[in-house]
Order: sequence, then C-alpha cells, then structure tokens
Amino acid sequence: MSPTRREITAGLLAVPALLSSRTAHAAGRPVTVASLFGEDKPETRVWRKIAEILNRTAPGRFDLRIVGNAALGGEKEVAEGVRLGSVQASLSTISALSGWVPDSQILDLPFLFRDRGHLKRVLAGPLGDELKGKFERQGFVVLGFINYGARHLLAKEPITTPAGIKGKRIRVIQSPLHTELWSGLGAYPTPIPIPETYNALKTGVVDAMDLTKSAYVGFKLHEVVPYLIETGHIWASGVIYVSAAFWKGLSAEDKAALSAAAAEGAGYFDELIVADEEASMAKAAAEGGKVVQPQDWPAWEEGARKVWTSFAPKLGGIDKIEAVAKSP
Repeated sequence: MSPTRREITAGLLAVPALLSSRTAHAAGRPVTVASLFGEDKPETRVWRKIAEILNRTAPGRFDLRIVGNAALGGEKEVAEGVRLGSVQASLSTISALSGWVPDSQILDLPFLFRDRGHLKRVLAGPLGDELKGKFERQGFVVLGFINYGARHLLAKEPITTPAGIKGKRIRVIQSPLHTELWSGLGAYPTPIPIPETYNALKTGVVDAMDLTKSAYVGFKLHEVVPYLIETGHIWASGVIYVSAAFWKGLSAEDKAALSAAAAEGAGYFDELIVADEEASMAKAAAEGGKVVQPQDWPAWEEGARKVWTSFAPKLGGIDKIEAVAKSP
C-alpha cells in the first residue's frame, strides 16, 4: 500500500532531526582544548596529532576543539578552567600546577636532572605514578608527561654570573620554588602571567625572566630580551592532562583510546620540541638574538643547593632528592 500524504510529510519532517542526530554522533564528544600558541608550535601541533590518532582509533567519538594563542588565558587560568570543567584538556608545565600539587616541585629543583633522558626515565618510574595520583586528587588527570626543554635566563644584557642578577627584577612563574631560587640569588621575583611578559619586559616592569628556547621565540621575547644565557638550570617538565570531571564521564573504551593517543602524542611532542628549539634559535639569531654561556658554575650550583635544602622537608627529604639526582 502506498504511503499517505500525512505519512510522507511526517517522514520529511523527521529527516532533519535524524541528520542532526547523526551529525552530532559523527562529531563525537566535544572537547575544548586550550593551547598557549598558534598552529605552528608544538603545543598546538600535538593536539592536532592526538585528534588525528583518535579519528583513526576512535572514529566519531571525540571532537577536539582547539583554542590557540592563549585565547583562554595563561596556564593558571586554563588550569582553573580544567578544574571547573569549562576546559576539558590542555598542556601545562609542572611549575604552573605546583600550587595545587606542591610535591611536584621536586621536578623543578635546579640542576637536578642531567639531561632529557634522565628526566624521562624518572617520570616513567614510581615518582611519575606517585605524582599522577596526586594530580588526579586535585582535578587533573595526567595522560602523559612531556618535556618543554631546559629553562634558560633571558635578559637585556649578558648576565653570566649569579652576581649579575642581584638587584634585577625577574619575572617568575607563580611558584614558591621559582620565587625562592631567584630571591636567593639576590633578584626581585615578580609573578606575571606568560601572555603579559612581552609588555612587562618591553616597558621595564621586569628586567629578565627564564624560559625554554622554544617559548622564548614563540612569545617573540627575543625582540625585548635579546640575550639568552644558556644556564639550563631547570628542565621544564610538563603534562598532557584532562579535567577529572570530563574523564569520569568517559567509557572505559574511550578512556583507553584517549590514553593511548595522548601517550603517542607525548612522544611526538618531545620530538617536536627538539626540532623547534633549533628552528627557534636560528630565527632568534637572524633577528638579533644572542646566546652566551654562563660563568662561575660553582656559584650557580651553590644557589641551587640552597633550594634543595630549603625544600627538602616539603618534598620527602634530602635523601629522596639525592636519590633522584643519582638515579640512572
């Protein structure tokens, strides 16, 4: 029997709803991802990679909406958004999250890690698992540890010794450890969100700061602080993380897919950073940036040891710190 006019009309009216439902399903679960940088930098490219992996391994289940160029704020603001659930995923330096997980400051101790490999091995072991648990209790689910590279001193003049930093105003991360490191060296620490550092340095609010080579050029800071003093005093470890509220709402299958994608993404990020550091420093050199070597290493290391001693009671004791330093 042929369909009636009413049945045909009802069927046509239902089509948009069906298409809408299928489109929503195909798009997958919305995931707002915050990045501090544009499309060309590792901090954003890693999320494009994770999205690509998920499109292959979990098609139609995730819709990563990447918001770049710090449009959602600096690391602190994004972390607050992640805790509240308004932002579902991002990257962060350990330093920016240390206010919530003070124990994580062990990774920021100056001159603790010998090189990239040393840091990676430590985080793949018991310390990494311990910190993941503590982050999750604060609303951050860590899916992978990453390495932003070593932090170096940036200044308007070649400050090569700790004596040279005395009396200078230095921008620091909002972290007690970073504050104590530079105040112990005689500088005046000033916490400033990363998106505001360019103007702060340009206008003289601060004289110097420390940062990785990739971010040095990513934020165009070589234009206002042309000297990078290659101190490498802290390896800037970080995390790929998601909101605990978002994580709890995922199925076991989706959690597994996202975890695997993030793990692959973490390795990709570390490779990108190494390449980006080389490209960044070549760009800085072409535009007037200068790299200088620090002098009087014993004085730099003495300043670092003061921080180890001061923070030891908060980080499990000096023996724990020494064990990390001496680990293979």
